[in-house]
Amino acid sequence: MLRTSAAHKGRLITLALTASIAMLVTGCTSPGQTPATTPGSQAPADVMGVDDGTQLTMWTRAPLERQANALVDAYNASHQNQIKLEIIPNDDMEGKVGAAATNNELPDLMAGDVVRLPYWVDAGMFTDITDKIEALPFRSDIARGHIDAGTENGREHTLPFVTDISVMVWNKDLYAKAGLDPNKGPTTLQEFVDQAKAVQALNEPGVSGTFFGGNCGGCLVFTWFPFIWGAGDEVISSDGKTSLLDSPSARAVYSAYKDLYDSGAVGEGSKEETGATWTAPFAEGKIGVMPYPNTSVYDAVDGGINAGAGPIPGVNGGQSTFLGGDAMGISKDSKHVDQAWNFLAWLVSDDTQLNVVAKDGEVPARTSLLNNQYTSANPLALAMNSTVAYGRTPVAMYFAEAFNAPGSPWTTLFRNAVFQNGDTVTADNQAITDVLDQ
Repeated sequence: MLRTSAAHKGRLITLALTASIAMLVTGCTSPGQTPATTPGSQAPADVMGVDDGTQLTMWTRAPLERQANALVDAYNASHQNQIKLEIIPNDDMEGKVGAAATNNELPDLMAGDVVRLPYWVDAGMFTDITDKIEALPFRSDIARGHIDAGTENGREHTLPFVTDISVMVWNKDLYAKAGLDPNKGPTTLQEFVDQAKAVQALNEPGVSGTFFGGNCGGCLVFTWFPFIWGAGDEVISSDGKTSLLDSPSARAVYSAYKDLYDSGAVGEGSKEETGATWTAPFAEGKIGVMPYPNTSVYDAVDGGINAGAGPIPGVNGGQSTFLGGDAMGISKDSKHVDQAWNFLAWLVSDDTQLNVVAKDGEVPARTSLLNNQYTSANPLALAMNSTVAYGRTPVAMYFAEAFNAPGSPWTTLFRNAVFQNGDTVTADNQAITDVLDQ
């Protein structure tokens, strides 16, 4: 789900902030949890694992190359243990992991897309690290989604590695030309439609109201699910086996995009877009407003786009974001569990999350650190981080097959709902359930 972004330390942009930072910690703390710890709390040495000069191996996907290199370089420079990082092409990751698992040749540390983690955990590819995670004094302060993705039968196997979130972005210059407030993005689904149509009404050559990956299941999981979550509804059942995408709020999303498509407010090429270039039109200044990956907003700004950003609104208000990215665990084949844990414990520590992750403009995995000295100097990062409190990560063993795979039943559902004139949502939703419940 992640896309590679350019280095963006120190970038500044004025953005509309639609949520208060004061809500971040409370929004991410569930009833019954202990309050999040404050920055400066550190794990005792006896829960940090072993740093004795062991050579460790790590695998991660190519879209995370920049972030992975930054983290590994920082760890190697400050520890006796040393990590040898291998970057694997995204399309090769599944096959390489499967073959290595069969031959007991998995690396010590392995990162995977949060939507694929449940399958890998069920296949027994990770070491159970529940007790180690629970011993961390800031355990309740760690963003939950990436831990949930690696949890099975109450046992935890992963921690956050890199967080990718979806946000609503708009072109402030096009908004001003269209008579819209450039400092205010949409706060409901209908406002999104109306603002996109207002930009389309400019009739500027090459400019469209909005754009989306019309043949990319992963793109629309990432950007359409938050509309539904923001409305207070679910997209799949809690056991991950039933699709709930025939709800009134889900149908409202399909109807809104069908309206935009039929009215000509969607950019050319959207229907055929498979995901390879779905962020490019906004970065080129051709799109008024659209849900977008936070990492790619930086690239658009670097290209000269005067962008606004905020949470993706619910159907009638509210807000949400897709907490995507990759989680990391210790593989079943590691002979150095305590040394590998030393990296994971360091990864989620205050110092790493602040001075490696936040300093580089990325989203910290610790809720109490979302507002920090780096985001306070960078309104762009501040706007991105303000959405995390409302974020969700769907968990299902066969999520990738049901939603992300080319020609998935989810892709069939939204293409039929947006580009065709019949109503096949109920049948198409059942087809998604059939895959989830195999």
